Amino acid sequence: MQAGGQTPELFAVVRNPIDWLSSWYRYRYRDDLLGHENSTRGITFDDFVLEYCKGKPAPFANVGSQAKFLIVGEGELGVDHLFRYEAQDKMIAFLEKRLDMTIELKRLNVSPTVPLSLSADVEAKFRKKCAAEFDVWEMGQA
Repeated sequence: MQAGGQTPELFAVVRNPIDWLSSWYRYRYRDDLLGHENSTRGITFDDFVLEYCKGKPAPFANVGSQAKFLIVGEGELGVDHLFRYEAQDKMIAFLEKRLDMTIELKRLNVSPTVPLSLSADVEAKFRKKCAAEFDVWEMGQA
């Protein structure tokens, strides 16, 4: 596909899988979801991650997959440029160069602050069961 005589370049941002799940957990912890099936109130972060690891997780842990969104075919990355969320400076530099302009991002849509901990055994299970999530994150520019 061409736009204006040029082939478009695709880019995406991927987040560290543990940080990504912690963001979803905190987002679904907010007050306006109390009593909703997506609420994470009353659920530990360990239990949230364990539920996410299931083939068909409960609604509160059904948040999709970065890997399924970014990988096509037989493990091929579906974008031309992949940036880690944790290295936004590289993504911004890339866009500023391409667009020939200065970009300043405002911090919006911030999840509530909730103290979290992930036990070593649950993290190990997550890394094993959802290895593709970590693989795609490793593909991102750090």
